[in-house]
Amino acid sequence: MTKAELISQVASKTGLTKKAVEEVINETFAAIKQAIKKEKRFSYPDFGTFTLKKRKARKGVKPGTTEIIKIPASKTVGFKPAPAFKKSL
Repeated sequence: MTKAELISQVASKTGLTKKAVEEVINETFAAIKQAIKKEKRFSYPDFGTFTLKKRKARKGVKPGTTEIIKIPASKTVGFKPAPAFKKSL
């Protein structure tokens, strides 16, 4: 599903304009991003939990050349679905 499809679906079910729905969705995701940055996690009941994860620096192999390269440490976001959501899949 694309962002445009999500906006259309929510607009059709709520009776709001697509412009209003887009603003709400943008603000919702901005708040989620801020929560993950600040609190290192965001949990939504019956959906799941997003958590900030740290990856350690490691060695890797450059494709095609077999040269050993250093991959720097980084951060990423993990997602764990809620049991009810996982069961419904």
